[in-house]
Amino acid sequence: MKLNYHPETDSLYIDLVERPGVECREISEGVLLDFDADGVLVGIDIDNASTRVDLHQLVLDKLPATVQTLQS
Repeated sequence: MKLNYHPETDSLYIDLVERPGVECREISEGVLLDFDADGVLVGIDIDNASTRVDLHQLVLDKLPATVQTLQS
């Protein structure tokens, strides 16, 4: 899973799996779900992210994962 913030558009994209989405559904204004060809949720797009979520803190609790931080 990857969280990608795009400051130029103030959007946050959460990649749940590395498969392309083929269908997008807006579930509320500015919140879109991407689904693959099998109908499996593959990503979440949040427009105006800085007003919808706290971008200053990310807490991972009991995830059995390796954490990587990328600076760009």
